[in-house]
Amino acid sequence: MILIKTRIKNAYFISLVSFLVLLFSAKILNASGKPDEHRYILFNTAINFMDPKEVSQEYLQKIIKNFPSKSESEVQVGINVIISYLQYDMPTISMNLERLLESIEKTDIPLMIKLDGEQWWQVKPELWNWWDPSKPGYKPENRKNVEWTGWDDKNALKIAWRNWGRQIRVLPPPNLMSPAYRKECYNGMNALLPIIMKWWRSLPENKKHLLVGITVGWESSIGVNSFYYPNGNDLLNKPSKDDPKMELVRADMLSRGLVQIGYAAVKTAGIRDSGDITEDDLVEVIRRHLEGLSKHVYEAGFPRDKIFTHGWGNEFNEKMYDAALNKYSSPGWSNYWTADDVSKNEGIVRNIKKSDAKYWLMAEWLIMDSYDKKRWENAIRKTLFYPGCRSMIIYNWNSVKDFPEVIEAVNNVVLDPKL
Repeated sequence: MILIKTRIKNAYFISLVSFLVLLFSAKILNASGKPDEHRYILFNTAINFMDPKEVSQEYLQKIIKNFPSKSESEVQVGINVIISYLQYDMPTISMNLERLLESIEKTDIPLMIKLDGEQWWQVKPELWNWWDPSKPGYKPENRKNVEWTGWDDKNALKIAWRNWGRQIRVLPPPNLMSPAYRKECYNGMNALLPIIMKWWRSLPENKKHLLVGITVGWESSIGVNSFYYPNGNDLLNKPSKDDPKMELVRADMLSRGLVQIGYAAVKTAGIRDSGDITEDDLVEVIRRHLEGLSKHVYEAGFPRDKIFTHGWGNEFNEKMYDAALNKYSSPGWSNYWTADDVSKNEGIVRNIKKSDAKYWLMAEWLIMDSYDKKRWENAIRKTLFYPGCRSMIIYNWNSVKDFPEVIEAVNNVVLDPKL
């Protein structure tokens, strides 16, 4: 009988202790895990992470001085920066990231950070140089790390093209499923994520919101931002002025009107190794790519509502929109084609309904043919206050900073935050 009472008392004591621990934990969570209910208008800034002058308080204040100091507003104005961790040397990037974060805290400017290993990878020739033994990094087996125009590596690319306002030559796009490439992406992120986490954890509670989030991907797709012309490899050593000038066909969900690529990623992923590539094949590659990057950020300790993807989309409601969804992050897309009214973008709306994430991100946005204040204000409101929108990123500051109509439109939304 005494033994039974002792066990009961012990059990009661353990239960009481457990309850108190849970209660104490809950108080901690309530104190430090208060949800951030702001919405953010962010300007993408072309900060050069190799230049310390561009990660300074002075540089940031040149931007933020244009907007009202309205700390109690539901809508906050901030910046988006892109860190291409395979483009420059990591020690310099890391040092200037720390410098930027210090400046962000001192200036109280909300910040979104895009971590990119997809569009630029110049400092990793040991991954992509398979053709030139006179240059650093040369290894014939690097064929496996770049994209192909057929089902084997004899079709490996040496060159590609990109058109962001003007056509430029770029390196061959990475095979997004290559284990060696993916490892280098994770290594780059591993160098930067602890810096961001340490800074975020050190912020006082009233400044935690300064980290709006971390974005992975950059209009992630195949054959869009790195496309390939017929016999493109033959042009590598010829003058770029003689390169073809062809428009992408956005409505073509496979080759975009040019040469079909994606074979390397589809084959490496084990999806198929013969026959014709399908739209579903390409979507699945990008889905896995973005999920892997999102998971890596999530496992570094960042909550899901601080992690966003940047998927591709266009005016045709294509399946590639779906690739932005995964269980580790919130989805995001570009929108130029229905910038005036996001509700008319069928791909975004369809996937907002499918997503179980609390938020979504307008990862790239701009009205390209007008600077009319009323039009901009209406369009910003329709995007920012569409259900679940966390932030919208205007591309970019240099495009709009000299147009007071745009600045006034943003300020009107900050001062009167409603649809």
